[in-house]
Amino acid sequence: MPNVYQHFRQLWKDSDKNLKGLLRERLIRWRREKTVERIEDPTRLDRARALGYKAKQGYVLARVKVRKGGRRRPLYGRRGRKPSKAGLVRFTSGKSDMWIAEEKSQRRFPNLNVINSYQVGEDGRHKWFEIIMVDVNHPNIINNPKISWTLDSANRNRAFRGLTSAGKKSRGSS
Repeated sequence: MPNVYQHFRQLWKDSDKNLKGLLRERLIRWRREKTVERIEDPTRLDRARALGYKAKQGYVLARVKVRKGGRRRPLYGRRGRKPSKAGLVRFTSGKSDMWIAEEKSQRRFPNLNVINSYQVGEDGRHKWFEIIMVDVNHPNIINNPKISWTLDSANRNRAFRGLTSAGKKSRGSS
């Protein structure tokens, strides 16, 4: 007998067909929210649980909005040069959008440690990711041997050093 999480996974796999109206309403609401918004419950429970989320104290979720598309490089003093040769446009970042989202959440919540993340939606301009984080000072995290590895000083600020799943993929590690 298939479990509930498999049904959730199937719904999200065909989300254009199954969740079209619901996703549309959510994206309209998410556009008005801040870039990094703390949330109480995961949007995709199956994905959050697979990546390490537990519904207990010490675990925190944040939804992060990231701009899609390429970036512009800053303009340097280019006297007498053609603007088209300045190399300002068509610049793509070496980081994935998910890694950028994890860094944004780490900056917003410096006392928390990023565990993992997953995508929850996108429109023409933005992508939204949910970031799973833990509070390393919370007793539930300290006493749980499955997640207490985050207490080690080598695992602080994992998102900035490319030690999360998205960071490892962008760095070329698997």
